[in-house]
Amino acid sequence: MQRFLPLLLEVWQQACRDIHIDRSAPAIAAVLARRLPLQRLLLYQLDPERDCLRCLARVQVSASVVLESAGIESELTREAFRRIARWCDRRGVIRGSTDALERDLPGLRLSDLAGSLMAGGLVSEGVSEGGSEGAGLGVVVLQAADTADFDETHEPLLAALLDPLGVAMQNDRTVRELSALRASAEADRTALLTRLGREDITDSVVGADAGLRQVMCGIELVAPKDTPVLILGETGAGKEVVARAIHRGSRRAAGPFLRVNCGAIPPELADSELFGHERGSFTGASMQRQGWFERADGGTLFLDEIGELLPALQVRLLRVLQDGTFERVGGQRQLRVDVRVVAATHRDLAAMVAAGRFRADLWYRINVFPLVLPALRERLEDIPAMAAHFALRAAKRLGLSPQLPTAEDLQLLRAYPWPGNVRELSAVIERAAILGNGGPLQIRTALGVDMPTVAREQVRAETPEPDQSLDDAVRRHIEAALTDCLGRIEGPFGAARRLEVNPHTLRARMRRLGIDWRRFRPAQL
Repeated sequence: MQRFLPLLLEVWQQACRDIHIDRSAPAIAAVLARRLPLQRLLLYQLDPERDCLRCLARVQVSASVVLESAGIESELTREAFRRIARWCDRRGVIRGSTDALERDLPGLRLSDLAGSLMAGGLVSEGVSEGGSEGAGLGVVVLQAADTADFDETHEPLLAALLDPLGVAMQNDRTVRELSALRASAEADRTALLTRLGREDITDSVVGADAGLRQVMCGIELVAPKDTPVLILGETGAGKEVVARAIHRGSRRAAGPFLRVNCGAIPPELADSELFGHERGSFTGASMQRQGWFERADGGTLFLDEIGELLPALQVRLLRVLQDGTFERVGGQRQLRVDVRVVAATHRDLAAMVAAGRFRADLWYRINVFPLVLPALRERLEDIPAMAAHFALRAAKRLGLSPQLPTAEDLQLLRAYPWPGNVRELSAVIERAAILGNGGPLQIRTALGVDMPTVAREQVRAETPEPDQSLDDAVRRHIEAALTDCLGRIEGPFGAARRLEVNPHTLRARMRRLGIDWRRFRPAQL
């Protein structure tokens, strides 16, 4: 051992300069090449949770780089894994050909290596020779140069190197485990902050006893089951609130609830985001990463806007829903998770299936228990309770004195068509609180940029005519204004000015109601 001391000190120095062994391996190989006829250095790590060998580094000494084949995993039978682990526990050192090493250590990927090889077993720091099963950490393999062979004089040197290489691999594993834990904790923190910061999320469902009574009955029926749920409704109607209510009423309430906006995932990262990836599976994949399904294990995964999923992802999602298994990107091992999927969309999935833009088999799988969430304009009886809730929340967030909507405010809110649904109502109430600055809510002003005169006139008339819908009243008022203004929309003599509404809002309302401004223009104009 004394004669190897200078070399060991250099290896220790290189191992300590970079905590990641795949980055320190080239420097270590360069040091060893000064005492050994070394062509290539390979480092394998044992993964006891998955019964596999993972290649951490394959260093070509002449190039001083880690080869791309690093990161490949070899799945082993339980018996083969135990055999290698016991050999590592003994700090074994063997020398021979490729066939001899693969026979003694099945699972090592050595078929592309030729010539003389040596291998040594690595153990965790502090584990003595003959330690308990499972203490084995990994394997180091040395390949001799083409014109040289390893002999018995080289085996003691490799045996002396097992300590520094074992410590380097243990440190690398510890850092990666801590990084994975930190990433998982950061994801949970982000999800929690998102939940606390979103405008349309509450711990209770406002309107559960009124406009959402039928939806709540459906939630009570399906929540205790593990059945997939599909929530259908317009954007901003509160689909995530319903998904959280399902989660809270299920046996998974103590588990995670994670939301994924399928429409916001970059196509090139979609597989990695949902299913995770293995280290080295693509450029930039410097470490293993868990996907949303693994993070939601034991809980609920809310797939918002599922209609935006790419066809390839639809296939993989179907497999997870069918048997609960998937593979990480770049992985060769099937993983199993216990996740309840709740999906939501504002699109007509049945029409997308008919058009071939959404898989029929996935549609049948997620549409087991559909919940149709009505738009806010279809449950006006919920507006008083929701307006009061949002007003109190806005006051708390803005540090203002609490103010509740008046009866006139509620009439204004009921008369508005709410194209943005609950999300828009929340924004209007907060805007009214800011404009009030601690005094009464300025609902009329907050709605002014979007509130046509006809709506305000309808507020003053306690109820509309029995045979007249709100859309009919708005249509007649807009057409009357266009007639008076000769079809003009903008400008000092335009219909938008007369109706006291933003021109862009008026055009959007006209498109929705099917009003063509050209009908009101005289021929000479």
